Amino acid sequence: MSFIKGDAELEHVLSIKQKSLRVNLNDHIYGTFAEIGAGQETVRHFFRAGGASGTIAKAMSAYDKDFSDAIYGMEQDRRYVTESRLRKMLRHEVELIEERLSRDKHPNKIFFSYANTVTTIDFAKNFKGHGWVGIRFQMDALEDYNEIVIHVRFKQSDSKLQQETLGMLGANLIYGAFYLNDSPKDLLKSFYDNIDKDTIEIDMVDFSGPRFMYVDNRLMSLHLLKNGMTNAVMFGPDGNNLLPAQQLYKKNILALRGSYRPVTRVNMEMYEEAKKMFFSDKRVTEKNTHVIFEITLANLRSEGKINERDFLDRAELLCSLGQTVMITNFQEYYKLVDYFSEFTKARMGLAMGVYNLIQIFDEKYYRDLSGGVLEAFGKLFYKDLKVYLYPLKDMETGEIITSANLKVHPRMKELYKYFKFNGRIADITKFDPDILEIFSRKAFKMIVNGEDGWEEMLPEGVAKIIKEKRLFGYNRRRHEGKRKKVK
Repeated sequence: MSFIKGDAELEHVLSIKQKSLRVNLNDHIYGTFAEIGAGQETVRHFFRAGGASGTIAKAMSAYDKDFSDAIYGMEQDRRYVTESRLRKMLRHEVELIEERLSRDKHPNKIFFSYANTVTTIDFAKNFKGHGWVGIRFQMDALEDYNEIVIHVRFKQSDSKLQQETLGMLGANLIYGAFYLNDSPKDLLKSFYDNIDKDTIEIDMVDFSGPRFMYVDNRLMSLHLLKNGMTNAVMFGPDGNNLLPAQQLYKKNILALRGSYRPVTRVNMEMYEEAKKMFFSDKRVTEKNTHVIFEITLANLRSEGKINERDFLDRAELLCSLGQTVMITNFQEYYKLVDYFSEFTKARMGLAMGVYNLIQIFDEKYYRDLSGGVLEAFGKLFYKDLKVYLYPLKDMETGEIITSANLKVHPRMKELYKYFKFNGRIADITKFDPDILEIFSRKAFKMIVNGEDGWEEMLPEGVAKIIKEKRLFGYNRRRHEGKRKKVK
C-alpha cells in the first residue's frame, strides 16, 4: 500500500517551509541527505521547518576528495560533478539505510536518499557553475526504488544566491517526488516553485523506477523546453536523454535542421553527403564528431499546438535510424551556433537546403538585435563554421538552384558574396536530381490519407518502421480499404 496522499486538493503553490514541514510530518518518510559542493542547503530547509527528527536519518557533506572517494569510490575520469557520481551517492546512501535499519522493526517506513554534487561560480566569475541533483525513493515499503535525476546550470553571479536557489530546488524535488509522482508533468513544473526561472536552468531530466514505468523521458525533455526551463534538449539513438554540454564538449559538430515528418530520401542524402564533406575537412576528426538531427520548437508548433504523439513519432523514427536528436528553442541559426560555441571551439557544420540559406539572409529575422544582421552574422560566421548547401529545384522553371545562382535581397548581396568567396558556403554537388521534388509534408499527407506511393519517397527501411510502429497516423486498414476501392 502507498503511504502518501497526492496533492490534487492543493490549488496554490506551497512555500518551501510548508513543503519541508509536510514531508517531515509524514511518519513514513525517512532518509539521507548527501550534498557536495555548495553546503547543506537543501537539508537546512527541513531542519528549520521542524519535526525533522522523524525524517532525517543523516545529513552529510563529503567536501574532501579523499573522503568522498573513500565513501563512494573513485570515478574513472577523476571528476566529481558527474551523473555517475550522483547515482553512486544515491545508491550508496539507500544501501546504508537498508543495512542499518531493520524492516521488521520499521515495516511502514519508506526510505529515500537525496544527493547533489555541484560546482558553483568560480572566483573570477567566468564560469557560473553547474551540477547534478537527484532523489532515490520508495512509495511503498515493499516496492522497488524510483529515481529522478536532473542537471542544472547556474545563472546567478553570486555564490550565496546560487546556494540558496539550489536549496529551494532540492526541497521542491523531494516534495514533488513524494506528492506529485503520479503527474510527472506537474512534478516537472514544481521544480521552479518559489524560484525565478532566470536563476537556474534545468537542461536534462531522467525518471526511472516502477512509478515512472510509462514515462517517456524524451517527452519530459520536450516539457523542459515548453516550460522555458532550458533552450535545448538532446537524446540518443536508445531514446535516453543526454546532457548537451557533456556530449558536445570540444567536439566537431554537424547539425541538420528539419521537420523529419517523416525522414525522406532528401533528408538522408543531405546527411550522407554533408557528412562526407565534413569529414574530409582537415580540421575535423571523425571520431571526435557529433552529428545532430535538430528540430526547432517552432517547427513542432507549426500547426498551433504541440502534438506530443507527433513529436514522439518523429523522435522514434530518428532514434530507430541510429541518430542523435536535439530539440531547440533557437529559430535563428546564429542562436544555435552561439549555443554550440558554449561547449566547443572546434569546426562546426550546418547542412541545409537553399530555402533555409535564403532565410538566413533575410533582415526581418534580426530586427530585435541592436546590431541587426551584422551582429547575427558576426555570431554565425565568426565561429569556425561551414554551411553545406543542398540544392533546390524550382518547380516552375525546373532550374536547379545552388549557391552560384540563388538570389538574396539586394542589400544582402555583397555580404552573401563575401561569405561564399571565403569558403564558408559549400555546395553539395553529389545529389540525385530525381528526388528533389520529394517533401516531408507531401509524404506525411499521403500517409495520413491512406494513399499509395509514399513509401518510395522515404529511405530504405523507413516505411517498414512507420508501418510496424504505426507512426504518423499510419493505419493499415485505411490503406488496404483505399486499394480495394481503386480495384
